[in-house]
Amino acid sequence: MPQTAARSTATIPWYVWCGVVAVTSASIGGVWDVSWHRSIGRDSFWTAAHMAIYACGVLAAIACGYLIFATTFGSSEYLKRISVKVLGFRAPLGAFFAAWGGIAMLTSAPFDNWWHAAYGLDVKIVSPPHTLLILGIRGVAVGVLFLILAAMNRANGAGAAGERSFHSLQRLFLYMGGLIISGQMFFLMEYTWYPLLHGATAYVAMAIGIPVALAMISRASQHRWAATIAASVYTVYIIAEILILPLFPAQPKLGPVYFPVTHMVPGNFPILVVAPALALDLFWKRTRSWRSWQVALLSGLVFVAVLVAVEWPFASFLMTPAAANRFFGTIYFDYTEPSWGVDRLRQFWEPQHGIALFRGLAIAAICGSIGTWIGLGFGGWMRKVQR
Repeated sequence: MPQTAARSTATIPWYVWCGVVAVTSASIGGVWDVSWHRSIGRDSFWTAAHMAIYACGVLAAIACGYLIFATTFGSSEYLKRISVKVLGFRAPLGAFFAAWGGIAMLTSAPFDNWWHAAYGLDVKIVSPPHTLLILGIRGVAVGVLFLILAAMNRANGAGAAGERSFHSLQRLFLYMGGLIISGQMFFLMEYTWYPLLHGATAYVAMAIGIPVALAMISRASQHRWAATIAASVYTVYIIAEILILPLFPAQPKLGPVYFPVTHMVPGNFPILVVAPALALDLFWKRTRSWRSWQVALLSGLVFVAVLVAVEWPFASFLMTPAAANRFFGTIYFDYTEPSWGVDRLRQFWEPQHGIALFRGLAIAAICGSIGTWIGLGFGGWMRKVQR
């Protein structure tokens, strides 16, 4: 029995790999689906992009459902020892989160199909069926994070083999953290389009969604550069999208067509969140002895100040002809984008200045502080999870 437990501690469980593949599939499918809508329109529910998204729910539901039933009704003492009890069933805590997320994703599929049939092609990311879908993906992702962390915490202190397993799991956790940041930015896409980046609303939205995730990832992973690595994964992921998607041909199947699209249209260049993430890693490294509320209070200010300092001039650069190339991606437009749209005119939408801007950024800093405090607390609790 001790040898079985030692072997299990020294290896990465199969259901962890399954969960990582599932969330990766949803992340790829998400950006692919948005590109599909921007390039082709909505021609069918059964597109490859949709299948990549819902493969996440299928994998999570099957793998975690099996894990729940195998732990509850099986004879493995090791699985029972690393499980918790929910509604009479036993399994690792993350399996319940991921299973719920998978079920929510699959539930959203007919809801989304009905929504489009009833209301036509929507141009909103934040619609009711999409919100349920994204919450489901978040459930799967958080569940996988719990599964990885529990394995990490069990491997910590389990000898040389356990140490190797700990570092492998830690890398997987940081990769998953990068997908979490990508997912957060995906949900904020409508508020962070580059013509909106000279207004406070974009920074308020990012201050609500990003510091909480960075703080949670940093505190839970026990890695001193966790926020920077997670933000770098997001950055590389989006740049890869810009470089790869236009390699594939596409033509609009819906009208009206205002811009002649001939290839898949990628998203915008990634927001430079890697800069405030690096600043926060450096700040958190020097404030380890501070109370959480003190760290959080200044973290919101650091996040917003650094983000505005780098993103504001970079947004101006994206409006110039120098950014009109395949790398920065400002040469790509939706087929529905008219010649008088702010994207094609390279203009900011209702830019803010003076008191209005300062007030908005102050609200963003407060939101960032609250999010950091929540993320630090949740991440600290996650470090204790072993089941």
